[in-house]
Amino acid sequence: MKKPIWITNFKNYEQSIGQRAVDLAKIHQQVADETGKSLAVAVSPLDIYRVSQEVSIPVLSQSMDPVDFGKNTGSILPQGIKRAGGAGSLINHSEDRVERQILEETTGFAQKSGLIRIVCAESPEEVEQLAELDPDFIAFEPPELIGSTTASVATAHPESIKKSVELARGIPLLVGAGVSSVEDVKISLELGASGFLAATVIVKADNPLEKLRELIAAME
Repeated sequence: MKKPIWITNFKNYEQSIGQRAVDLAKIHQQVADETGKSLAVAVSPLDIYRVSQEVSIPVLSQSMDPVDFGKNTGSILPQGIKRAGGAGSLINHSEDRVERQILEETTGFAQKSGLIRIVCAESPEEVEQLAELDPDFIAFEPPELIGSTTASVATAHPESIKKSVELARGIPLLVGAGVSSVEDVKISLELGASGFLAATVIVKADNPLEKLRELIAAME
């Protein structure tokens, strides 16, 4: 996935499940085709196959488990993500946190399965800790700003982005948590971010296509 990249996390919003996930992913594909910019989507594991059949941009799982083939009923199998057409997975999102040992095992299984590993961190200090795992990307999202449409980490705590970029030790840093404006995008990139992990601003937009075009245009 080339940088800078925009990743929209579909979460489990009504607007982004089932056929609606396909429709929203196609909007991302359209913008990628129009602009030549790098976009990806993180969807429910239930929707990976149907979405990946309809778009060529990377389709990520929102989560995965550190398991192998076998008796793991109900687990999200890394190889299953790959075979369904998934390119990678979010790991340790603030809404799906895991303990350090599980985190290490999960990133290991993801790497073994050839999946892109996007590990989420809630603070610059955690960014530094997770850099030790050498993931493909670290997504920095202060939890108190996730889902906000009135404040973002770029405007409320820009210094934390700069610090996180430094502590990431060269691992590309994605910025999330309230990113919703052209200003948020420009500030984050100026501070060294390699892309974005967003959700509400696109999924719940009155016009997701136009909002996505607006934000992607600022990714210069």
